Amino acid sequence: MKLCLCLLLEVQMHCSVVPVIHTLKYFHTASSQVPNFPEFVSVGYVDEVQIVRYDSNSRKAEPKQDWMNQITVEDPRYWETQTEIGVFNELVIKNGIEVLMKRYNQTGGVHIVQKMTGCEWNDETDEVKGWYQLGYDGEDLMSLDMKTWTWTASRQQAFPSKLKWDQDKLLLEYIKYYYTEECPYYLKKYVNYGKEVLMRTELPEVFLLQKTPSSPVSCMATGFYPDTADLFWRKDGERTFEDVEHEEIFPNHDGTFQLSVHLKVEVMADVEGMYECVFQLSGVKEDLVTKLERRSILSNASHGDNLSVALFSTAAVIAVAALLAAIFVVRCHRNRPARQDGAEISKSETQQPALGCFVHWNTERCLHR
Repeated sequence: MKLCLCLLLEVQMHCSVVPVIHTLKYFHTASSQVPNFPEFVSVGYVDEVQIVRYDSNSRKAEPKQDWMNQITVEDPRYWETQTEIGVFNELVIKNGIEVLMKRYNQTGGVHIVQKMTGCEWNDETDEVKGWYQLGYDGEDLMSLDMKTWTWTASRQQAFPSKLKWDQDKLLLEYIKYYYTEECPYYLKKYVNYGKEVLMRTELPEVFLLQKTPSSPVSCMATGFYPDTADLFWRKDGERTFEDVEHEEIFPNHDGTFQLSVHLKVEVMADVEGMYECVFQLSGVKEDLVTKLERRSILSNASHGDNLSVALFSTAAVIAVAALLAAIFVVRCHRNRPARQDGAEISKSETQQPALGCFVHWNTERCLHR
């Protein structure tokens, strides 16, 4: 049990107990007539770190982290099994495009089906939550309510599937088992395999940026890990929300993250020292504090080269995020094919005969050993 004793003496201290929320996410994307892109791609993530990939070009499930190969000690056929699951999911989800095109009265063109499944685990309370979301051509299509274990159709075209799946009690029991038992079981296993990477902490570099003297001052923290972080402005020692704009956390190419917060203020002598940018990272007691001073700001006027490099880095990350968003068209909220849709439920403890059950658009299929 974690315990934090906060003492308020003459020095203000940042002290909080922040549990770590671990996530296991799978993204499956089937597309039609998209040039230079596989017709089917499936990727898995643990805590936003990619662990596995399968696509219709290679037709092979491959680990994306060295530590994922530890699982073959327990299951020598693990990656062969994941390849079989990937091939089967490819057929099922690609068929989903054909079914939906008929329901939408479409005869051709570019179409994308995306499915996001997974679970999260609170390492302090042991609470588990799951999610299952479907999207078609950039719109929410269908999702599973994990409280009532019923399906919600976001579009009329998904209603026939909702009715069928709601009536399939055996399927719902299986799905309930996967999201409450199987998914967190493997999530914990993967976290243990990759704990040296996933449980690390890296502090960022913090920059104050300003395009022109009349532009907002941007405080950017980049290179931190994990993504459970906060960045904000303080005025006279108190957190301020006035004239402040926050951005979402973006991933860097090296597996770390970056975050920016903007302050609309005219940097004059009378405000220097009044404002400070504060970065807080889960698991780190001390804050990183950067005082707002004109000499600390990278701007076009004073540090053009440095500012250009910093802004280019930010723009590059945003461009990559936009590209991914175009491919994975459904926005999935919190804010990664090892076990797809609960694809594999059998292990020695469960003694289940099925290697994996998959929800089809019109029926439910199981792949047996």
